[in-house]
Amino acid sequence: MTLERTRRADYRRFEPIETRWSDNDVYGHVNNVVYYAWFDTAVNRMLIAEGLLDIHGGNDSIGLVVETGCRYFASTAFPDAITAGIRVAKLGTSSVRYEIGLFRGDEDEAAAVGFFVHVYVDRETRRPKALEGAMRAFLTRLT
Repeated sequence: MTLERTRRADYRRFEPIETRWSDNDVYGHVNNVVYYAWFDTAVNRMLIAEGLLDIHGGNDSIGLVVETGCRYFASTAFPDAITAGIRVAKLGTSSVRYEIGLFRGDEDEAAAVGFFVHVYVDRETRRPKALEGAMRAFLTRLT
């Protein structure tokens, strides 16, 4: 699946990302692996803010990342302010595909577009667990 360059209007939720000096590599821009950490940070911060992920007390189910991808369109570098736009591209029985656009400053076009798929599983058995209740309702609003 090819990821196309997106605009802010293509997303339902936004989370700020702080760049750090250590995010830059020897080429003077943010290293590609940092983008994946930003995707994870933005989605998990959103879930925590909505009361759907309790990183201290634990949840009965946890989301395991089973697939990721990213396409880069423009460089970012410290000290850029980054905003992550988040949407749900596909909501399955126990899985969700998040798509994330990373925007530099107040730019309307994404510097990078990526995705990852969470499969929700029982914390103990690691068997798939259906997305229900508040989690499903929230994710549905992001489609």
